Amino acid sequence: MAKYKVWIDRDQCISDMVCVSLCPDVFEMNDEDGKSQITSQYRVSPDKIEEGVIPEDMLECAQSAADSCPVGIIHVEKIED
Repeated sequence: MAKYKVWIDRDQCISDMVCVSLCPDVFEMNDEDGKSQITSQYRVSPDKIEEGVIPEDMLECAQSAADSCPVGIIHVEKIED
């Protein structure tokens, strides 16, 4: 099964929560700064809240969130084996 890298340019996040609304399994809001982050389940490491790896079955919702982000700061890319 393919895996996908998801990352957020958090510096440009406007906290509109579209990503969380569309894909709450992958995205959540940070309690400290109110910006989007990757849920702990999919983070590449605990301190890299802006970057994660998701399985193929999460691709559709993550891509929907990326496509719907009004500032275009969410990126999804297939990880080549």
